[in-house]
Amino acid sequence: MEKNNKQKNPKRMRGKVVSNKMQKTLVVAVDRLVAHPKYKKRKTVSKRYKVHYDSGVFNIDDVVNIEETRPLSKDKRWKIIK
Repeated sequence: MEKNNKQKNPKRMRGKVVSNKMQKTLVVAVDRLVAHPKYKKRKTVSKRYKVHYDSGVFNIDDVVNIEETRPLSKDKRWKIIK
């Protein structure tokens, strides 16, 4: 019996490449709006993810789609979709 270890609905996000200096790894910044719980003012919160890619050339400021995957290293848990 084979076990299927793939997630049924992996998380997907869109972000901007902020660093491409590592081999097979990009750093992607994902921005989202968060409302203050009491005052309801919205502000932009940014988080940086290390993303795995095998081929292709990505430059800084490229917009990419990323998807959650199994742990590939200590910090990498995401891969490039498109």
